[in-house]
Amino acid sequence: MAPVNASTKLAEKISWHCALFLAVMLVLSCCESTESEFEVRAPHKELNRPCDEIYVVREGETLHTISEKCGDPYIVEENPHIHDPDDVFPGLVIRITPFKNSLGV
Repeated sequence: MAPVNASTKLAEKISWHCALFLAVMLVLSCCESTESEFEVRAPHKELNRPCDEIYVVREGETLHTISEKCGDPYIVEENPHIHDPDDVFPGLVIRITPFKNSLGV
């Protein structure tokens, strides 16, 4: 058997640490996705979350609840494809433009 030099030992040690790091990251990513599948979202958490500019209406939402959650009081004016504000259904795509108060409040 050939003698193992210092650089080979170092390379083996580094590769072992990399393999261990990748295994830990894989386990953590699996745990993270499992937790999010069973996570119950509290209404107050969603109120603080900014909305994307393109928003897809979910089951049970109204324009009023979306307006409050996203901070956009002018949803109907900005979405001419909404002819009846009471006829909102899951899957409807709307544009959100959060209202920014000029006073910074």
